[in-house]
Amino acid sequence: MEKAALISVYNKEGIVTFAKFLNDKGFKILSTGSTAKLLNSNGIETIKVEEYTGFKEMLDGRVKTLHPKIHGGILFKRNDPAHKETIEELNIFDIRVVVVNLYPFEDVAIKTDDEDDLIENIDIGGPTLLRAAAKNFKDVLVVCDPDDYEWIMENFDSIDEAKRKEFALKVFAKTSYYDGIIVDKLSGNNLFKEKGIAIKVKQGLRYGENPHQRAYFGYNPLMKGIANLEQLNGKELSYNNILDIDVAYRMILDFDKTTCTIIKHNTPCGVAQSNDQTQAYLNALACDPVSAFGGIIGINDKLNKDVAKLITERFYEVVVAFDYEEEALELLKTKKNLRVIKVPKVSLEFTEIRSVLGGYLVQESDAKDDFDFEVVSKVKPTEDQIEDLKFAFKVAKYAKSNAIVYAKDKKTLAIGAGQTSRVDSVKFASQRAKDLNIDLNDCVMASDGFFPFRDSVDFASEIGVKAIAEPGGSIRDKEVIEAADEHGIALIFTHTRHFRH
Repeated sequence: MEKAALISVYNKEGIVTFAKFLNDKGFKILSTGSTAKLLNSNGIETIKVEEYTGFKEMLDGRVKTLHPKIHGGILFKRNDPAHKETIEELNIFDIRVVVVNLYPFEDVAIKTDDEDDLIENIDIGGPTLLRAAAKNFKDVLVVCDPDDYEWIMENFDSIDEAKRKEFALKVFAKTSYYDGIIVDKLSGNNLFKEKGIAIKVKQGLRYGENPHQRAYFGYNPLMKGIANLEQLNGKELSYNNILDIDVAYRMILDFDKTTCTIIKHNTPCGVAQSNDQTQAYLNALACDPVSAFGGIIGINDKLNKDVAKLITERFYEVVVAFDYEEEALELLKTKKNLRVIKVPKVSLEFTEIRSVLGGYLVQESDAKDDFDFEVVSKVKPTEDQIEDLKFAFKVAKYAKSNAIVYAKDKKTLAIGAGQTSRVDSVKFASQRAKDLNIDLNDCVMASDGFFPFRDSVDFASEIGVKAIAEPGGSIRDKEVIEAADEHGIALIFTHTRHFRH
């Protein structure tokens, strides 16, 4: 029984050297199509699969390796006498090495939506060969990544079963990813009863949320977003940096007018809009300059040199913007550790996947941007109050629930987030404003969820709130409306909730 290596690769980088190495190790080389042609032209004696099987390639190459003489030679159990007898009777090679990489469906999917082109780049024979070899890893070395050629050549004679298993698991991870990309591209991210999650590792991270946790950054290459960021300055991004950048990024995408947001621990601590970028930054900072220390700055504009100078006067971890003036970038680079991030403008509509212990939660992103509302109080909000309520309600979408936002003149005055009761968020934000000598009189208040009791409205009246936006939908809505009317507060129901847990 002759030993053989089957080689069939789309990416031919390094394959000539690797095939010659295997040939020198005594392996007959079986190959297909352009791979066989390349190897033969480089002086490596190669047996074409169709010559070996006696069955020509057909259907424009769609069927090449799907044959019993190929899969029998891969899958037979070497320690099973009956298996060995069958293989010998049929004069089948003992295929001990399988080297395969796949049609570049991912690359094509990034470039085109043409379904015929996509379908033609779905590999069938490749995954079948890889999975067969991976299943029989105890007897077959399976190689799916050209980056592994050099290591294998250096360590070939000492590769043990544990290492073979590692290569096999790499195959199953790769084919799972490959199928996941196909589903994502051709289905438009529709959900099915069963679905592989296509994750490509972009980089390992120093650690996770805490130093004792391992972590990496993975992404789906079909989706534009944080994976497409450009780091222009600063230290390596951390796990927590990326979480905070995600919030800042979503917010600057969600606001149309010039907006500055400051993020701390995954929730905004100051947000402001202004026709003047510098004023937007100063107003956002004024909301909570204490919490802003070590925070993340987001600007939905081309960040200018005046704002850059102000940023360098304080300590921040990251700055995120769509672009930077040249002078602004030079100023920011004077802070060598400050991470300066340029992000593309993308859609906020995508599928969110979040892990829980032993499972996943999958949902559409909260991209709803409508501000339809119903005035339910006797007092009607003014046009200026409506604009402030719209602004504050959008900010509340990004603060951790229970979220309360006090705002005036398109700037946050105080934010209460992450409290276990809504009235606690109302009071916390008020106290924060008091500590910072911020006047809440005549401001508006927005809540990401309904008020379960009237107590939040009663408290709001005491600090001078004049208009409130909340989703409505509580069994005590009538009591809440009555409280607003008693205090002369304008109250609107948005009929949309924006929890962020």
